[in-house]
Amino acid sequence: MTSDSIKIDATGLLCPMPVLKLQKSLRGLVPGTRIVLIATDPISYLDVRHYCETNGHKLLNVKEEDNQFTYELKVGKKFAPDPET
Repeated sequence: MTSDSIKIDATGLLCPMPVLKLQKSLRGLVPGTRIVLIATDPISYLDVRHYCETNGHKLLNVKEEDNQFTYELKVGKKFAPDPET
């Protein structure tokens, strides 16, 4: 995780809450922003990958250690702020 990453803690949350928390956090972020999501739900591995694939975000890295998943991703263009607001 780099110092300019946004960290989202979803430990203890069950599906679909880690992805919903991620989705809410992405609103208004500029493309290229790096996010680190930490989750403990094993199903989050499938959910986060699918969410990134279907919404144009890039999943950079996934690490599992001691039943904790750390996802590093980069925000895609879909959630870019509207330039007219």
